[in-house]
Parts: sequence; structure tokens; C-alpha cells
Amino acid sequence: MTTFASGTDTLTRDALTVLQPGFTGTTAPDWLLRRLGEGLASVGLFGRNIATPEQLAALTAQLRAERDDVLVAIDEEGGDVTRLEVRTGSSFPGNHALGAVDDVELTRQVASELGRRLAACGVNLNWAPSADVNSNPSNPVIGVRSFGADTALVARHTAAYVAGLQSAGVAACTKHFPGHGDTAVDSHHALPRIDAALDVLSDRELSPFRAAIAAGTRAMMSAHILIPALDPDHPATLSRPVLTDLLRGDLGYTGLIVTDGMEMQAIAATYGIERGSVLAIAAGADAICVGGGLADDETVRRLRDALVTAVRSGELPEERLAEAAERVRELARWTATAAAAPAAGGGVRTDVGLTAARRALKLTAAADFTPLAEAPYVVAFTPVANIAVGDETPWGVAAELARLLPGTETGSFAGKDAGREALGAAGDRRIVAVVRDEHRHPWMQTALDVLLTARPDTIVVEMGVPQAAPRGTLHIATHGAARVCGRAAAEVIAGK
Repeated sequence: MTTFASGTDTLTRDALTVLQPGFTGTTAPDWLLRRLGEGLASVGLFGRNIATPEQLAALTAQLRAERDDVLVAIDEEGGDVTRLEVRTGSSFPGNHALGAVDDVELTRQVASELGRRLAACGVNLNWAPSADVNSNPSNPVIGVRSFGADTALVARHTAAYVAGLQSAGVAACTKHFPGHGDTAVDSHHALPRIDAALDVLSDRELSPFRAAIAAGTRAMMSAHILIPALDPDHPATLSRPVLTDLLRGDLGYTGLIVTDGMEMQAIAATYGIERGSVLAIAAGADAICVGGGLADDETVRRLRDALVTAVRSGELPEERLAEAAERVRELARWTATAAAAPAAGGGVRTDVGLTAARRALKLTAAADFTPLAEAPYVVAFTPVANIAVGDETPWGVAAELARLLPGTETGSFAGKDAGREALGAAGDRRIVAVVRDEHRHPWMQTALDVLLTARPDTIVVEMGVPQAAPRGTLHIATHGAARVCGRAAAEVIAGK
């Protein structure tokens, strides 16, 4: 591929403007600062970039010293998907817990407080909320990231979340359009397909996105999914019928369209990130998210050059690239204005996350259950984490139980012998078994059978989507695995 000089010509600047790359490290590398000077307008942050709120604030200030209107984006859903608190677990429950409570004002308050914390660190674009209707309970990648399986519930909480987040001056990026809930494949690994009819898509998948648009969402993220009823040939991210005809035309959306990570295998393994990025902009996307796994200057250069080459060859209309770049700059202008305005809708509620997590608990208790007075053994039946969540973030109830019941011990178990191994490790101590999406993992169901047969007084904590029937002397459904969800469950177990 031809490499173009990184000058200040309009075409080159526009090609850089539409990119949202990540990087490694907790300070901005020289190449990133240089690209900001050449036209790059957005940066994506991940857990690898964050150590403390103070460090994050210093990092965003470093970026703004180079370009004062830079969009600083993050994947901070709260709940299981957290970057601000990647090493400790989130102070906020995720969408599924908020949907379980079904108090739209609480959802707005949670999003507002989360937005306030992001804004205080200099972040002004959040790749959230997920507006996916989790209609397939076996969905491997959405699950507790969704408000639920009921379309109307998801729609009203999506709107409340958008309003709350943007009241803090942080742009919401509602995802994953046109809906990732009815999938059995994780698009990080392969291309999912949804074979639903148009009327089903309209009534189920699209309703929460209509609500988000009505609430004024400033950005929308596309999904790497194939929906033949909308476009039999291209995944949504690369589809003009989906992004331009449906989202822009039928739904009347005028804000920024951001792609999901282009390094995800649903795109990268089929089209490659350079070709995929050209097709995405041509289809109607305005910003190319890349950097979850690819985070270097070489990637930025390759994508910039691919876009410039596509324009010069006539494959990508120059006015389409210019329009996309202008939408990025328009969102940057909004964030500057929003940051200067006071947040609306009440005062600061720093405890709202824990309050929400407590309210989200669903308890099913045997008549003779009494809270524990002595330290138990916590058995964590641990599935493989999906890439969106990652395996850095701790989860469970052991740490919080140890705080309330000193001497609490724990072990992690998986596989066909997990139940027997857990019994051996626990000895004669009372067992608290922690599961995550029991209904999706046959080995986990078997392990729990073994535990409960031998020790019917076992307490079960389900921290995923609670589809399996409640069992144990006490069953607690937390509707998510955030740190505050674990704390709320531990309080019940210990009677605190």
C-alpha cells in the first residue's frame, strides 16, 4: 500500500479524524500526540490505560494539551464491563440489575453518577449503554449487559440511561445497532447471524434504539452481525441498508455512528481492518473504533492510508469521508458545550450504585435459613470470561464475605470434576457456591448437583442471568457480577 505524507491536507486530516484508536500505557505515547496534531480527533481508553482516577485525569489533560477538543472515549458500562474499576470491580451494577429493579429514575441516577465520575476524569464519550434485548438466554456476549428480555423495559431504561449520562456532559453511545440480543455467537470470535423477520426486528430489536434517539443519544454503535432480512450480504457495520437507509432514513437519526471494534474477528477475519474500515465509512459509519487489541501507530497509519487510497481511487466518495469527519467534530463541539453546563436533575448520589445493587437482589430462601455467623468456604464455579468483560476484573462474594466474616476462604473450580473438587476443598465448612449463567454451562449444573446432594444447606449465588431454577437453602440472584452486587449478596448471607 502507498504511504502518504502526514501533512495537513484536508483529505489526510479527515481520514485521521474518523479514527478512534487505542494505545498501551498510562501516559500518552509520542506517536499519539503527534497524530492528534495531524488531525486525529478521538482516542479510546481501556483498562490497560487506567490505574487511578488521578492518573486518568492527568492522561486526559495530556491529550487535551495537544488538542483541546479531543473526544476521549471509554467502554464503561458499569456492572461486569468496567474500565474505571477494572482491577477492583465496579461501584455500579450493570444494566440487568437496573432492569430487575425497573425504576427508571434509579437508572437515570446511576448513569448520571457514572457520567459525573467519567467527566471528572476528563472522559467525554462513553460507549454505553447496551440497548440490546437479550431475547436469547444463551447469548454468550450480551447477557447481564442487557436491561432484560422485555422490549418495553429495555426501551425505557435505555432512554433513562442516555438522559442520565448526558446530563453529566458525557455523550452516550447506544449499542449495538440494530440489536445483538438474539445471537448465540460472540462477534469477538466470529460473525453472528440473526434470522428474524422484519416485523420482529422492528418490534423487538429496534424499539430501544428508537427510544435512545428520542432521548437524544449523541452517538450510536453498530453491531458486527448479519441480519439477512435487512442485508443478506454484509454485517450491519458494513451495510448501507442498515446504517444509511434504516438508521439515518427510517429512524431519522442524525448523530454520530461509531463502529464496534474493527479488530473483532467478525470483521477482521473476513474483510481485514483496512478493507472493513473503508466499507464501514462508505456504508454510513462516521467513526472507526479500533484499539481493543490493536493499539499502535502502524495501525493508525494503515487505516488512514486505506481511507485516502479509497477516496483517490473513487471507491469512497470524498464527500462521504468529509461528512463523517464533520460529525466527529460536531460531537466534539457538543461535549465542550455540555461540559461547561451544570448537570441537571438533582444532586450527587455517590452511594447510588450500592443502593441499586441491594434493590436488585432476588432472594429465594428455605424456611429454616438463618444468616451465617461463622466464616464459610466460597466455591466459585468460574466460566471462561467473554472478551467484553475480560478476566482482569474480580467478581464473586468472597472478598466481601471475608470483610463481614473474617476467615472466609475461597477456591475457583471448573470442569467435569468441579463439584467433587469443591467438596474436598471445603471440608466441613459451610459452603457458599457462586455461579454465573448456570443455565449456559452443563458442567456447572452438574457441579452444583454434586454440592447440593452432599451439602443441601449450600447457599447459591447466581451472578449471571438467572434462568436456572433457584436451589439451595438460600438462592440469591444478583443480576450481575459487579463488586457492589457481591457486597449486597454478602450482606444478606451474613445478616448485616
